[in-house]
Amino acid sequence: MLKKLYDRCVELARHKFSKPLLGFVAFIESFFFPVPPDLMIVPMVVAKREDYLKIFLIATVGSVIGGLFGYMLGVFFLDASMVIIEFYGYEEKVFQIQDKMSTRGGFLTWLGIMFLAGFTPLPFKVFTITSGVIGYNLTVFFFICLFTRGLRFLLVSYFTYLFGKKFGEFIEKKGALWFTATGIFIVILAAVLYITFVK
Repeated sequence: MLKKLYDRCVELARHKFSKPLLGFVAFIESFFFPVPPDLMIVPMVVAKREDYLKIFLIATVGSVIGGLFGYMLGVFFLDASMVIIEFYGYEEKVFQIQDKMSTRGGFLTWLGIMFLAGFTPLPFKVFTITSGVIGYNLTVFFFICLFTRGLRFLLVSYFTYLFGKKFGEFIEKKGALWFTATGIFIVILAAVLYITFVK
């Protein structure tokens, strides 16, 4: 099933309405759809290199709006939210997180987790919904979504603009490792800067 969805997303990238379709895929991927928008971004940028910034912006806006929708699902539709969370096997962790959110450490931990979820192959939709369930600060949530998804899609768009299909092949084979390593590096860097200049 995932392979069919993967192939379908690649096909949509060649559609004459590929840009609105990319926005839609980015939107639904943020709260339930299992296939990331990157699969559309790469062939779209390969086809129209000069549009790489526009493509990155469409994916980012769609993803952030979808993230806010996922947050609201967590706030107002707990039963439906738990169905999605259970599908990805995170239900126990949600209740563990709720217990820790009253502490400063819990808040900062979730901040780091949200960053990694937005940038790495972790299921972003689980964390957008869970943020609503646990009542995470909406303003912080919005800016984390905007930064992480924007940075991710900008890198994919820009490197595809530079290297074309070669980068697409790299993402297909090593994308999960690349996103994870980059995300962890940025989180560690942010933590070091926080400890150095804030504490």
